[in-house]
Parts: sequence; structure tokens; C-alpha cells
Amino acid sequence: MKLQESERTEFKSIVVADLKKEIIAFANCDGGKIYIGIEDDGTVIGVEDPDGTALQVSNMVRDAIKPDLTMFLHYETKEIEQKQVVIIDIQRGTERPYYIAKKGLRPEGVYVRQGYSSVPATDTSIRKMIKETDGDHFEDMRSLNQELTFDETKKEFQKRNISLEQPQMKTLGIINQDGIYTNLGLLLSDQCVHTIKTAVFEGKNQNVFKDRKEFTGSLFEQMEAVYDYIDFRNQTHSTFEKLYRIDNRDYPEVAVREALLNCLVHRDYGYSSSILISMYEDRLEFTSIGGLVTGVMLEDVMMGISVCRNSKLANIFYRLELIEAYGTGIQKIMNAYQDQIIKPEIKVSNNVFKIILPNTNAQCELREELQYYTEPEDEETQILKMLITEKRIQRKQVQEKLGISQTTSGRILKQMVEKGLIVQRGRGKNTYYVKF
Repeated sequence: MKLQESERTEFKSIVVADLKKEIIAFANCDGGKIYIGIEDDGTVIGVEDPDGTALQVSNMVRDAIKPDLTMFLHYETKEIEQKQVVIIDIQRGTERPYYIAKKGLRPEGVYVRQGYSSVPATDTSIRKMIKETDGDHFEDMRSLNQELTFDETKKEFQKRNISLEQPQMKTLGIINQDGIYTNLGLLLSDQCVHTIKTAVFEGKNQNVFKDRKEFTGSLFEQMEAVYDYIDFRNQTHSTFEKLYRIDNRDYPEVAVREALLNCLVHRDYGYSSSILISMYEDRLEFTSIGGLVTGVMLEDVMMGISVCRNSKLANIFYRLELIEAYGTGIQKIMNAYQDQIIKPEIKVSNNVFKIILPNTNAQCELREELQYYTEPEDEETQILKMLITEKRIQRKQVQEKLGISQTTSGRILKQMVEKGLIVQRGRGKNTYYVKF
């Protein structure tokens, strides 16, 4: 009976360079066998040196294929039609996708089995294999681009006299145990594919652009460039108190810094959309992709609770003293506006996290107007005044003091929590509210 090739069987007359493509394709799919010493049409020609042939293949696999595939290959010499044939039994690997080291994790380097042929994998199938192997955690997944440089990141480390060589990269998670760059490495590399888009608008809406720019490079490079971009446009207004001049910037520097760091550290990099930063006449908005981590509520964030989506990235920012501790950023933003009438606002959806910083100098006229305002105070103002004397209040106190219904008092308190004006503590009947 004449031998035939199949989806899991491949014939090779001799060892050739393309053999590694077949091995990779079987390892990335359901495994298979390669017979060396048999022509494509099934004619058995045999090999003169079976041991040498097996050694040649073994060296090729070790040197040219990543990750290490040697443990998933088994070699056997079998006599077929009185001729020596080397059989390579390839099992499905556990570190898929396997690829040609020189080509990287690209279609030209990754092969899969399609019918009787070994063909380049699509980008989609490569990502699927990475996800199946590495899990859903973006930071730990292998980067599709393995030709990475870290010039800007190394500069940032050098500022703190911290070394960033291969041992440190492995410790931080930039390189995995197989010496392969992770997605965390991609974010910190000069080849980072994620960007920040900025825009300056005339007035209070998006009708007229005054300026817009997109920032690329490593996250550290983007961080520095974007902060400088905002800082240049963060105007200073001066007032005089007797003989002394008082300078006030549109946006407190600490609030801008913390809002920017929040975008970089906490966004969901599994999406390709850019971080958006929009500057208007009366406010500055920071919009990042990815809502809150599952199980975390906005109220938790306002109270200083932080569950980090990108823990390894956050750890690097912490080591570089860019963030002091987890969960303090939002508090710092709010503290920067403690003397302001209008407070920062945080909006959250399933896929978006937005921080809105009011322009402090745009509030000066409003503050002056309020000094002469004689109309009855609104409910929120009355509640804030209650907290000055009471320190803590419950919903029933608000209901009785303002003469409103239970439903209305609950709704107003909830809105004030969402705006960051007050903080909710306790549960059920023991729920109370304090000033932020």
C-alpha cells in the first residue's frame, strides 16, 4: 500500500530549511508526524544517516523556533520498504503560538496547518492563540512585535539611577521567563502602538478646533510631551491683594498631573482607541478607554479604593516615584479644588472613564456674583452648610431640614456623592455622609 500525506502527515525527502515551517504548523494545531526519507508522492528513498538527520532537525528546532519546542518532539527511526526513515512526532505545544525566531510573532513567522499544507497564520488567529495560552491579562501576553527598543524608558529609569537591563526587565514583567517581550514591554517601548490625542477648542463645545495633536512613542515619552503640551496652555491669571500679587493657573498642576497619570496607568490597553484630552474655555477633560474594574463602584473610587487593572505597569510607575500609592490620585485631584465653587467631576460608563477639571480662573466671576446673590440657596449648598456644623449627616436629617421627600433627599445625596462633593459611609440604616 502506497503511503499518502494527510492533515497530520507530511513527507520530506531530505532536511530542508522549510522543515521548521511544518514543525511549527503541527505544534500550533493538533500535532502530526513528519517522515524524512519519503518523496511527496509517497516513494520511499530513505536516509543514509538516521542519527545525523535527527540531530540536524533537533538543532534546527532549538536554534530557529521560539518558544522552546524540543520537549514536544519525539524522534524515531523506522524501516519502511527496507529503507531507513526518520519519523518526527510533533505534539500540540502548550506555549502557542510557535514561530520562526528571525520572523517574530507575525504571519510570516507563525504557521498553521490548513488541509495538507502549512500556511501563514492570520493576525486574528495569532492573537487567539496568545489569548488561549497567556490568558486575558493584557500585560502578561506576548507582544506581537518582538523588535523593541527602550531608549526613552531607559532615560526615565536613569533619572532615578535605576538600571534597566534584562534581569530587571524579567523582574518587572517586561520580558517573560522565555526571554520574550510582553505587552507590558510593548507599552514601555519606543514602538508602543497606543497614542494620546489632544485637542483645544474655542468656547465651551467642540464646534471650532484651535489646535489638535497626536502623541506617540513609549508611555513615558507620551507622558512628558502631553504634560508639557497642557502646561504651555495652562494660563496664569494674576490678582492683587493689597501690595501682593497672587498668581492662579487655570488648572492646578497637581490635578493635571494626577489626571494624566490615571489615564496612563488605569486605561484598558486591550482596546486600540486613544486616550482623549480635550481643553475648553471652562474645563479640561481626560477620557480613557475602559471603565472601572469589575466589582468596583464609583463610590469606592471616591473613597480611595483602587483595584489596578495594570498592576505591573502601576508598579513601575510607583518605583519611578511617579505615583505615591495606589488610590491617592483622585483624592489629590479633589484636594486641589477644595477652595473652589465647582469641583472636578468623574463620569464612568462600562467602557469609558472621564475626569473633568473645571477652569479655576473661569470661576472668579462666578464667585464674585455669588457674593451678591440673594436668592434662596439650592439644596446642595444647604447640605454642605449642614456638614460644616454637623460634621456628619444622615438622609433623614436632610429630609427634615430641607422639608423635602425621602425620595428627593436620597436622589440629591446620591448626585452629590457622584460629583465628589460628599462621601457616603456605612450601610443600610447606618448610612451617613461627610464632606469630601
